[in-house]
Amino acid sequence: MEGIIKFEATNVSSETISEKEFALINPWRQQSYDNGYIGVANDGIGYGNISFRSGTDNEFIISASATGEIAKLKGSDYSRVINFDIAKNSLQCQGPKLASSESLSHAAIYKANKAVKAVLHIHNIELWERLINKTPTTPLEAEYGTQAMANAISSIVKNSESGNGIIIMAGHKEGIISYGSSLENCISSINKFIL
Repeated sequence: MEGIIKFEATNVSSETISEKEFALINPWRQQSYDNGYIGVANDGIGYGNISFRSGTDNEFIISASATGEIAKLKGSDYSRVINFDIAKNSLQCQGPKLASSESLSHAAIYKANKAVKAVLHIHNIELWERLINKTPTTPLEAEYGTQAMANAISSIVKNSESGNGIIIMAGHKEGIISYGSSLENCISSINKFIL
């Protein structure tokens, strides 16, 4: 599963995201939760996260750490990643809570391809088993939340001409990333395999 932050995270302020930003992300997070893409495993650890690029640079809004198990999120359950350094395995964020444990994976995607505007990280064992090594797949030795995972994801995404795609995380059982031009696009890409 996930939930343990494996990088250096510094929260520089407790400023909550705007109501407009909340209105942009939360309906898609709710749909992802309702579909079981984001949730809580039998061991009580939450999984899954969602983000969107919030400006012209690599800044993004992401569901905060330890929010997968929460059925209905509030604005205070999101974090704004304002700076990151994949080589140093670190990031800076703003918000009442730290950014998700998968934030560096999201950061790597936004940095690798400017066409990407949104990222959804889900867990689904059936889809993971069906697509592993049949769609772009990260190496088995790359664990979630690490520099190795961020680099593997970056290599895949920078070669995506459309800025849309699905990545199977071999070293993160059940882990799947959908990235695209919008949050709707990310969820639609997953839905076409499942629904």
